[in-house]
Formats: sequence, C-alpha cells, structure tokens
Amino acid sequence: MPIFQPIKDKIRSLKEEYDRLKRVKESLLKLVSESEISESVYNSNAIENSTLTLPETEKILLEMEVSKNVSLREVFEAKNLARVMEYISSKAKTEDLTKETILFLHNMLMSNINDSITGRFRNRNEFVRVGSFIASPPEHIENRIEKLLLEYSSNQDKYFLEKISDFHLEFETIHPFVDGNGRIGRVIINYQLIRLGFPEIIIRNKEKKEYYSAFSQFQNDKNVRLMEKIISLSLIESLNKRITYLKGQKIITAVEYANQTGKPVPIVLNAAKRQTIPAFREKGKWKIGIE
Repeated sequence: MPIFQPIKDKIRSLKEEYDRLKRVKESLLKLVSESEISESVYNSNAIENSTLTLPETEKILLEMEVSKNVSLREVFEAKNLARVMEYISSKAKTEDLTKETILFLHNMLMSNINDSITGRFRNRNEFVRVGSFIASPPEHIENRIEKLLLEYSSNQDKYFLEKISDFHLEFETIHPFVDGNGRIGRVIINYQLIRLGFPEIIIRNKEKKEYYSAFSQFQNDKNVRLMEKIISLSLIESLNKRITYLKGQKIITAVEYANQTGKPVPIVLNAAKRQTIPAFREKGKWKIGIE
C-alpha cells in the first residue's frame, strides 16, 4: 500500500522549509546531528538487546569511565556504531550506496568485536534465522544484495520513503551478515535519506515491538505499510526538530506545552506520537518549539 498523499504533502512542505532555513545555518545542523549520535547509538543497540543505558552510552562516547559491569563488547558496539554514523554523515552526500560501501560499514561496525566476520557476507554453512524464517542461503546473498541495490537505484517512479522501506525490509530478510544486520540496516536508511538531502532519523527502542511487527507483516504477506509508517513518522519528527532549532524557537517539554495551552497531557503526547503537532524527542522526552 503506498504512503498516502497527505503524508507526502506534509513531508514536502517540511522539506521545503528545512531547505530554506538551513542555507546559512549548516553549522547549527551539524551540531544537532552530532548531539543525536549517542541517542541514536543507544536506541539502535538497544533494539539488538544491548544492556547499555543512554547515560552509559554517552559516557563511552565521551571516553569517560563507566561501570566495571559494562562488557568490552558493548563498549566497542557503541564506539564502532558512532564511528559508522559519523562516517556516513559526509560519505552519503557524495557517493551512492554500493555493495562495497555496505561491506566497509560492516567492517567498521564489527571491528574488535568479531574480526572473523567483519566486512563480508555469510558464507558456506553460516545460516541465520530471522524470526520464524530462515534467511537467504549464503550462496544467494551477493546476488540478492546486488539486485536490491539495482532495484532501489533504477526505480524512479516510486515514492522515496516507499523505496527505503522496501529496501530495509528486504535487506533484513536477506540478513547478509552473521551479526550486525539490524544496525547496518538502520544505518543504510540514514545513508539513503542523507543522499536525498534529508536529515537522519532515529528508530527507537520504545517502538521495538511495532518495528519487529513490521518485519513479521512483511514476511507473512509482503505488507510494507507498518514500516512505511514508522519511517515516515520518524522523518517528520526529525524535520520538525531541525526546523525548530533553525527558527531559534524556545523549546519546552510537551508537559509544559500542555499546561500552557490548557490541553490534557495525554492528548498532547498522543498528538506528538502521531506527529500532528511539531514535537520531537530528546533523550526520550517529548519537546516542542514555541514562538
């Protein structure tokens, strides 16, 4: 099912405003993106069952001392993913996504974690399960990835978020790596968005159940609607956040906004989740800009 026209119109309008405002404030946008890295790393790793908290992730990325209970693997998972995110912020602006780029990103992600599987697809008897399904046999992975990349780049008629959602669902169904598939898949979403001139998004651990349901729906009956919804709402939220900063608005919490407008807090929070108000999250807390 395609993304409905009102959502397309909203994204187009926000993108036009974003492009107009950012012309003389690229340095501010860079700061906003850099400030999101720890939150993005935390959420992507948490979806993969990392035990790190957001404060622990922030400490690791700032090279601060963390609890002795934090495993060395999780330290590298946080640092490596942050490096990958920083790398694509400039790489995606100048180069299309290729198989070689995906392998390089995986090498960065898994370095010092499991060097025997870094930067390569599964081979021989390396089979993995995705939910209740067995992922692509190793001998078919390279061809399927190349076909997926070709379909993405050559389809000029389909709406870009539909293409990105399709790509993400297919990529995770192929599950080309022994480990790191989910994190690389979410990095690729942002690579594709940056390549198109959009800001990065964060798929959050709090929406993990819905996110995994999107894969189940796709695997069971090729339904892509839920993934389209997740990525669309995440992009609208990301645009709203950056527009708020670019406008120099005063930023208050959603609870403060509810008190000021006389609206019940649950109604405001529900509107924020549905993105019917220009709210956004920072460290998991809903905020909104006011004049």
